Amino acid sequence: MTALELLAVSKVYGDGASEVHALTGVDLAVDAGELVAVMGPSGSGKSTLLTIAGSLEEPTSGDVVVGGSPLSSMSRNDRARLRRRSIGYVFQDFNLLAGLTAAENVTLPLELDGIPVRTARVAGREALARLGVADKADRFPDDLSGGERQRVAIARAVVGRRHVLLADEPTGALDSANGESVMRLLRAACHDGVAGVVVTHDAQHASWADRIVFLRDGRVIDRTSPPPGPESLLAQRRTP
Repeated sequence: MTALELLAVSKVYGDGASEVHALTGVDLAVDAGELVAVMGPSGSGKSTLLTIAGSLEEPTSGDVVVGGSPLSSMSRNDRARLRRRSIGYVFQDFNLLAGLTAAENVTLPLELDGIPVRTARVAGREALARLGVADKADRFPDDLSGGERQRVAIARAVVGRRHVLLADEPTGALDSANGESVMRLLRAACHDGVAGVVVTHDAQHASWADRIVFLRDGRVIDRTSPPPGPESLLAQRRTP
């Protein structure tokens, strides 16, 4: 089942001589359970693609469809509700609130959506446990390592019944070991039925994806399946 679609999406900033075409006619479909990596040089439109896919900004033309619902037909309040309930976003700089504990950061989106506090906290701690940081639930972001903060950010993105997971350079601030760990976690979330899109500049990390989409100057110039990545190689080694 297709969970996320971009249909002929274009984005133009400015006008006249200062006009910038960030995206031009981009089509992309991501199925539930699939992880797609987006690669390209700086300024190619990768982050713009994610913010539009996550309804954080609107395309100049084209449409985004999440779970069969076109965003163009929704009111601003309906789009905000969809973001809270269906779309998880992992930012490169984590975007955790310093004044809240790890558990409070994870449960905040649920509480904002009207989920009872007790129910939200149970779900938040379960998400932290799945990501191996249950023992950090009561610590503040400044007391966590970079890898731990990223795990908390991923827990916040997948808590509840999210259908789409968007990650913008989630390994950019991490060392190679923690970067591989983050990609493994994103891959695991997709195994649970989430549709994932990850922007990365690292070919090794992109090898965790099912497909790679290449952008240049706001256009899709190529789509390919990656060579066997760490997950595939591990599976082959375990096969008798």
